[in-house]
Amino acid sequence: MRASRSSGPGGQHANVTASRVEASFDVLASQTLTDAQRERVLARAGPRVAAIAQDGRSQARNRELALARLSERLARALAQPKRRRPTRPTAASRERRLQAKRREAERKRERRPPEDS
Repeated sequence: MRASRSSGPGGQHANVTASRVEASFDVLASQTLTDAQRERVLARAGPRVAAIAQDGRSQARNRELALARLSERLARALAQPKRRRPTRPTAASRERRLQAKRREAERKRERRPPEDS
């Protein structure tokens, strides 16, 4: 955690208080992550995950916001995406596609100039 002066709300009060909070998480030094989790976070978010908050007037509120944002970023980096199962188009969707192709071809055929026989 690191606090500094905020550019957010607070008026003159913001000029004299360190209400901006930056929360950071060192992925490489973490003892709570397993090796697989560490690799996933490193690949997705890098060696240092950080979150900054300067929305509120107080340092305490910004600390809460920064920690919430940091945990959200870590959760997103740790989440395993679902594997996509390949699927095939249904018979009805194939038929709809072919009907649309026939309608389009018919419309273009009707726009052609008449053939001279």
